[in-house]
Amino acid sequence: MGVAQITLRRWEASGRLVSELTAAGHRRYDLSKITGVGTSRRPDRQSTVAYARVSSADQKADFVRQKQVLELYCAQQGWTLAAVGRPR
Repeated sequence: MGVAQITLRRWEASGRLVSELTAAGHRRYDLSKITGVGTSRRPDRQSTVAYARVSSADQKADFVRQKQVLELYCAQQGWTLAAVGRPR
C-alpha cells in the first residue's frame, strides 16, 4: 500500500482496518476489505524508475544493452516504466 507499518497499526487501532493474526503472530490484511483506505495519498498507477550507468562515454553500447534489459524486465513484470537513466 505504500505506507509504513505504524500507519497500518494506527488505522487498525482506529477501526479503519481489521487484521488477522497468523499462528506466528504476524498481522495479515485482506486487500479486498481495505479498498479506499489511504488511496488519497497514492495514485492509481505507479511508475517505475530504472537505473543504468556506465563509467565512460566509450561504454555507450554497454549502456544501451543495460537499458534494453531493464525495459524488458519491467515490461515482463507489468510495470509502467517512467524513466531509465542516461549515459554520462
